Amino acid sequence: MFYEYFIGCRHLMAPKRNAFVSFITILSVVGVIIGVMALIIVIAVMTGFEDDIKQRILSVKSHIVLSRHGGEIGNVAQVMQTVEAYPEVESALPYVMTQVMFRSPYGISGGVLKGVPPERAEQIMPLFKSLAPLADKLRVGGKNENGVVVPPGIVLGTELAGRLGVSEGEMIYLVLSMGALSPIGHMPSVKRFEVTGVFEAGMHEFDSAFAYIHLAEAQKMLRLNDAVGSIEIRVDDLYKARSIAQEIVSGLGYPFYAQDWMAMYSNLFSALKLEKTVMFIILTLIILVAAFNIASSLIMIVMNKKKEIGILKAMGATRKSIKRIFVIEGMIVGGVGTLIGGILGIIACLLLQRYEFIDLPDDVYYITTLPVKLQFLDISLIALAALGICYLAALYPAAQAARIDPVEAIRYG
Repeated sequence: MFYEYFIGCRHLMAPKRNAFVSFITILSVVGVIIGVMALIIVIAVMTGFEDDIKQRILSVKSHIVLSRHGGEIGNVAQVMQTVEAYPEVESALPYVMTQVMFRSPYGISGGVLKGVPPERAEQIMPLFKSLAPLADKLRVGGKNENGVVVPPGIVLGTELAGRLGVSEGEMIYLVLSMGALSPIGHMPSVKRFEVTGVFEAGMHEFDSAFAYIHLAEAQKMLRLNDAVGSIEIRVDDLYKARSIAQEIVSGLGYPFYAQDWMAMYSNLFSALKLEKTVMFIILTLIILVAAFNIASSLIMIVMNKKKEIGILKAMGATRKSIKRIFVIEGMIVGGVGTLIGGILGIIACLLLQRYEFIDLPDDVYYITTLPVKLQFLDISLIALAALGICYLAALYPAAQAARIDPVEAIRYG
């Protein structure tokens, strides 16, 4: 095995009369370097995007949403006790959600109103940690300690607040279709709120439509008494959310059902996964082009070394050994290119993480810099793919070398 490796290295160090072969070999190495480096950077950026989107979604949404067929959940305390008894459950949040119309002196907009208990929302939704103390932001309307009547508080998404032209401390009105009958017909219900906070989730879906108030205020407006619409659940392992949801529903029985975050956003994450796979395939073509160069240089080496191959066979080298020599040559080229490309790709990703060279327009993207996340599995797959392509590229020239007749090679070499 050692002499095969030694001969393979000697072949790659071609003398001056075979400078063209050496040049093609260098091009092959450079091609593998560029392909591996590009793959690592692009896959790391796409993984970073996926992870960033996941974090932003889960800062507003929980891992599991528990609901009831046919209406609201009435026995909230009992259901909450059952849910929180599971060891995998970290916290649970009962809430009410409905569509409303927001009106201010400066604009009007439709959106989603969500009523949550502030003492629990701060624990289960990371988004609200920046709005602490949340109990002051999502206050219930009534008289304060000085006897002054204060309106209930509402927290708006940053884009929704901008559309309404309001900021913290200003008043807005909530208009619900659920109202009362009057002599002139059905009248919608209208209630005044004070904007006590503005949140930014970083996703248009939430920032442009969502608003939060105290659960008691939402129940009063929707005339639900103590019932809630659903219960959000946060678990210790978000990737086990589906199995935990099934376990909770089995324990509670019909008419309860649950959705996990992967099911709710399956289309989004499936699209991201497909895009990542397609980019991997496209960028692998760079390595494939380099592999053709490897095959070309090895074929030329075989043609130039026919006499040496014939002498090796005459000295007792087997066809398997000859084949292994040229496979080793291809793997050396691929291995050097993969190693250097991998190191350069990792260094480039670490620099992008630290110094954030690339700025993205904030009016187009929800982030201002490229999110980069390196994963050992991705780097390993890229390295294995590159080495596998280089190995396949070396098989044909190696097979051609192994089939050379030693007598013919020595006579005419």
